Amino acid sequence: MDFPTPLVRGRLIQRYKRFLADIVLDDGTEITAHCPNPGAMIGLNMPGLTCWLSKSPDPKRKLPYTWELVEVPNEISGGFVTCGINTMLSEVTAPRALVGVNTMRANGLVAEALKQEAIPELSGYRSVRAEVRYGTASRVDFLLEDSNRSACWLEVKSVTLHRGNGLAEFPDCVSERALRHVAELRAKVEAGERAVVLFVVQRNDCDRFSLAADLDPVFSDHLRKATANGVEALVYGCEMDRHGINITHRLPMV
Repeated sequence: MDFPTPLVRGRLIQRYKRFLADIVLDDGTEITAHCPNPGAMIGLNMPGLTCWLSKSPDPKRKLPYTWELVEVPNEISGGFVTCGINTMLSEVTAPRALVGVNTMRANGLVAEALKQEAIPELSGYRSVRAEVRYGTASRVDFLLEDSNRSACWLEVKSVTLHRGNGLAEFPDCVSERALRHVAELRAKVEAGERAVVLFVVQRNDCDRFSLAADLDPVFSDHLRKATANGVEALVYGCEMDRHGINITHRLPMV
């Protein structure tokens, strides 16, 4: 998935009210950007981090900038290198990792990967539909259908949390919505259909994945029980740069 327009670089001042971020652009202009990430964004919202923003061509849009990527320091000596808001970009010399903070991109990445059959475990279906109603009050991200096999109900979860040792984790805070989706998927398996939760790791410094049981023990417990009863869990990593993001490789779940 290529970004439709070149991204604009800036430095984070603060992220607040979940969906807002104040950022100073390279030319010194201070703007407020949309932050499309409802999570805690642990390790991704430190003042001074380099941000990459997309800009809408719509002149009527209240917040024309959207926060897409953030550069974070790689692990050094068992911790993270931090930098202040007044640190010049050229002065930050620690190795950097790139993270896609826009959780809304995950479904688009999966749609593209499904079309290209880049996820072997989900290939070969004749029909792929998005946002199909199911359960009590939910819409599944994708419904994969084929006349020769049962339907596959697919939920997508964007992963950005990393607390060390190359391990990506989900979730980064309590997620009642994710918990509800697990219950809906489990019901589909009990009805004789296929159900999959796909974790998309939008960062390039992780080689493994695990559930963050300390941050949301209820979700972790319910997902493990669901997978023991037939719900499938897949984890895929991405390659990314400031031009685009693509799902490329499967990661082990530990």
